[in-house]
Amino acid sequence: MNLDDIAHSRLHNLQLSRPELGTPAEMVGWLGAAQAQDFAGAKWSLGLRLRPTHDAAIEQAFNDGQILRTHMMRPTWHFVTPADIRWILALTSPRVHQLNRSMYRQLELDGDTLARCATVITDALGGGRQLTRNEAGQALEGAGIRVPGGPDRGGQRLAYIMMWAELEGLICSGPRRGKQFTYMLLDERAPNATTLSRDEALAELTRRYFRSHGPAMAADFARWSGLTLTDARAGLAAVAAELQQAVIEGQAYWFAGDPRPPRDPSPTAYLVSIYDEYTIGYKDGRAIGSAAVGEILAGMGNALQNVIILDGQIVGTWRRAIKSGSVMIALHPLQRLTERENAAVVRAAGLYGEFVGLPVEFTYEA
Repeated sequence: MNLDDIAHSRLHNLQLSRPELGTPAEMVGWLGAAQAQDFAGAKWSLGLRLRPTHDAAIEQAFNDGQILRTHMMRPTWHFVTPADIRWILALTSPRVHQLNRSMYRQLELDGDTLARCATVITDALGGGRQLTRNEAGQALEGAGIRVPGGPDRGGQRLAYIMMWAELEGLICSGPRRGKQFTYMLLDERAPNATTLSRDEALAELTRRYFRSHGPAMAADFARWSGLTLTDARAGLAAVAAELQQAVIEGQAYWFAGDPRPPRDPSPTAYLVSIYDEYTIGYKDGRAIGSAAVGEILAGMGNALQNVIILDGQIVGTWRRAIKSGSVMIALHPLQRLTERENAAVVRAAGLYGEFVGLPVEFTYEA
């Protein structure tokens, strides 16, 4: 096994190549959790693995509560299933609270204040009610809890109050109200959530990660989960008998299943979100991009949007804009593509048009 084999195995295990699952909940459960702060991009990440499917189907699954969205790792929003949300939160939230501690102090969110916030928020959401963040801020203000002004009625203080409540397992996503996100009580949104001991949860999250993201290293799992490297190694020790290991360039990679699964025909391209698990799920990106490409992407900084994958490797970036009656996709190759490779990229872009139900217009950016 070499780095190229790793890239193609990940395409297979992450269900980009030859996807086998049928519903958003099945896909999220397979992945363990899927990064979802960019909601449109996160829906596309699922849609790309459930093709053929449509944006509206992923949106409906979210609104129906088949998949939930909450802060749980690193910290950022993730999609997670109702069955898995509690045991993953119990495992990962202490680490996120630790990372957030300085912000809690800076925003004057001590234990007593947060306990009052919890009471107000849970009372306001009782009985199946749904609140936007602004509405939650109004409820807090009405109870005499300071929520500074700003475009979202609270800025960072309100954001961290709501994140704390998510991490505590009090609230999670409700259905969207138009384009606005809402919150609901987690007990009401996921009444049958599974609970596990910490050791069981660590083993299960490790198992989910390496079966879906492998081949990967312990450091990759630690980076993805937000857990310490010590925890990552303990999780690997717990499930090592279920996994295979390959040592490449002096590094131990762990995975489940076939070490050389069937490959896509070459050339095959995918247009993936910037936060797709294929790119964001690892600390070490050597398997999917050359050092030269890595330097270009790093230099783009916040200008980086989404990436073009060709035969497992990052070869460019792309962005999309929904227009009246069409979707404009701007392609930015980072290397010269052959005619066949370019045709593969265009076919991949067409899948996004099918996903959003619109014809695609193309532009190329230098």
